[in-house]
Amino acid sequence: MGEQVAIVTDSTAHLPADVVDELNIHVVPLRVRLGTRTAVDGVDITPAEVTRALRAKQSVTTSRPNPSEFATEYQKLLDAGATRIVSVHLAAALSGTWESATLAAQDFGHGVVRVVDSRSTAMALGFAVMAAAQEAAAGALAAQVQQAATETVDRTRTLFYVDTLEYLRRGGRIGTAAALLATSLSVKPLLQMVEGRVVALEKVRTSAKAIARLVELAAEAAGTGPVDLAVHHLDAPARADAVAAALRAAIPAVRELYVAELGAVVGAHLGPGVIGTVVVRR
Repeated sequence: MGEQVAIVTDSTAHLPADVVDELNIHVVPLRVRLGTRTAVDGVDITPAEVTRALRAKQSVTTSRPNPSEFATEYQKLLDAGATRIVSVHLAAALSGTWESATLAAQDFGHGVVRVVDSRSTAMALGFAVMAAAQEAAAGALAAQVQQAATETVDRTRTLFYVDTLEYLRRGGRIGTAAALLATSLSVKPLLQMVEGRVVALEKVRTSAKAIARLVELAAEAAGTGPVDLAVHHLDAPARADAVAAALRAAIPAVRELYVAELGAVVGAHLGPGVIGTVVVRR
């Protein structure tokens, strides 16, 4: 009897519901606090509600699941017949979610639960989770499932444009390099994820030029081989669709292309108008 490997992630992966169902992925949600209301990411709060709150300058904060929530999920999966669990999460540098999962894993035997730091979030996390789930479905051992996730992370580049650095600064998710970008209010920043940290990439004069440059950089990251892509946005669907069309035209071998609005947690830190591109070389 081989290993039965279950896959767990968190709500910031933004995986489409049909993919979650089809690949039997288990999602532990983060939480969002809007003023005095606490909501469950991906369950009872919409990106539109977060956008309205941010635009109205309401207090919007996010919080990780606690270790007991992960331990409960892990135990449930083991009780249902799983023999091993691979739990893949948003960057440890961005959130305590990975730490909560790691603490929960210690409640179980050595190697029963393997926790992976995706060093990113959104579909950069989602693609790693999907790779792990596909390996698990094919009957791979837990070590191979974990390796599929980490190898996908290593082949992934996340680039994004924000209308303003204000939300990243408010949430404490911005480094000193990005603060240098803010010397002029007219400058539009391009950012990237490096080892789970938000790092300044370039500054461009207008949003139109910044988004055109984002497409160029994503196409460079893609190269000529087969790639999976995601385009994320918050409250900017037309802009996201235009970027997706431009990427299709610029990149020769697109396999999967997802266009998705960011969920409440990630959206709260990046703000309305954000456009993100995730490129995974196959």
